[in-house]
Amino acid sequence: MAEDAGGRGILFPLLLLFLVYSLGTPIWLVILFGLWYSGLVYAESTGVLDRFDATRALGVILMIRTRRGMRLLEFISKPKRFWRGFGEVSIWLCFVVMFMVVLLLILSAISVAVNPPDDPLPASDLLLIPGVTSFVPFWWPALALILAIVIHEYSHGIQARAHGMRLRSFGVLQLGPLPIGAFAEPEESEMERAPRRDRLRLFAAGPSINIFATYVVLILLSSVASGMVAENDGVHARGIVVGGGAEEAGLLPFETITHIDGNQIGEYSDFSREMGEIVAGDEAVLTVLSRYNTGDSWTERTIAVTMGDRYQYYLDECDGAQECIEDTKVLLNLWGIEPGDAFLGVSGLMSSTGGVDAYANIVEGEYSAYGTALVTAIRPLLMLNVPIANEGQTMILEEREMLMAGDGPIVSILGTDGMLMLFDFLFWLVWINFLLGFANLIPMIPFDGGHLVRDGIHSFLRRVSKKTHPLRIEILSNRISNISSIFILLVLLIPVIIPWIL
Repeated sequence: MAEDAGGRGILFPLLLLFLVYSLGTPIWLVILFGLWYSGLVYAESTGVLDRFDATRALGVILMIRTRRGMRLLEFISKPKRFWRGFGEVSIWLCFVVMFMVVLLLILSAISVAVNPPDDPLPASDLLLIPGVTSFVPFWWPALALILAIVIHEYSHGIQARAHGMRLRSFGVLQLGPLPIGAFAEPEESEMERAPRRDRLRLFAAGPSINIFATYVVLILLSSVASGMVAENDGVHARGIVVGGGAEEAGLLPFETITHIDGNQIGEYSDFSREMGEIVAGDEAVLTVLSRYNTGDSWTERTIAVTMGDRYQYYLDECDGAQECIEDTKVLLNLWGIEPGDAFLGVSGLMSSTGGVDAYANIVEGEYSAYGTALVTAIRPLLMLNVPIANEGQTMILEEREMLMAGDGPIVSILGTDGMLMLFDFLFWLVWINFLLGFANLIPMIPFDGGHLVRDGIHSFLRRVSKKTHPLRIEILSNRISNISSIFILLVLLIPVIIPWIL
């Protein structure tokens, strides 16, 4: 029997290593995983893990238990009425967000099935591991991950104590030197005997605290962004239109336009005002600042640009398709663009603070109250693509070079480098918390969302079918939960498998 158990114990890690390697993980990483597993097996056989109250999970994950922090948790969980109310709000929040998660997963699967990408993502990018995933650097994301996991599990523990469930211990999950999770262990028997509403509050507490933390940190991120100013006022273009006036004049992407015909350009509104005074075919003299390498001084030059026709530019994009031209004319009329409007021949025109404007506007009141609430609500979702598009950076590097610390005592103490470091850390803290909250609401066991669905279905069936035997309801709710888990698993696998098959 012992040999059989050992065989089963080593089979899963070997299969896991083979799967990781077959998905394209570098061989050096597979070797490190193998060494880590061998070290765990040795430490377990010699009793080292027992001395540190640690055990192995799934063969390659180290569970380290500790009772430190229990007094603090007891103190925090004392206002039981408050935490029960928080748990109730968390249930509704989690089910609303869970609906959005399922909708996004289904839309993503449909999109990949209809238009499969040419190059599938490597396995390292699917794992979202700091320092391993190409668009996730190590230090700030790793620190953010630790903090996000701690508040997630601590929130579970607080709800357990607020509902009278004892905790055996806290702990962290280690995969090599990287913390990949944490856990709060309520007494299993007390969890099973607890009312389902109490369990729903407990399972909802972790994802909901990550979601709340996302928006609290987002406000802090916005405050830091508002403390940044442009080293040189003006506007710049992220792209230059081929064949346009800007390209012919020699304007380059990310060059700062400071003057048009001698009139100073401080921000985008100034640029729009000056362009409104020019018509297509006019020649305008632009004063621009350039810096080709970090640390170089800014150099000033002037260029003469012959303006194109903005109205005609959009019509030309239709390549003569009459239906497209008619639709475009309708849109241009709605936008207030008329024939003869001057067109510089650039795309992605931004103020010099464009790298942080999207965040700073939240606290600077650039929108209406409704607009600010909407922008704040969707901002974390928009942030998910930022490091992917910028190769792991929190903003475009050329725009980062345009920023400097503004006025204020704290800003002055931190300086430009300190403010940018704080911005990076808060950005990743928002990114990780949002992703962790969303991922845990995937309605599939063992995620918190899976437990919520199972107990939620059970509670719903009890209400609509009061005469049905409780055991039958238990079996039915578990069956529905298992079917939903299989369905969600298939939805998750579609974007991963289809690119490799096609």
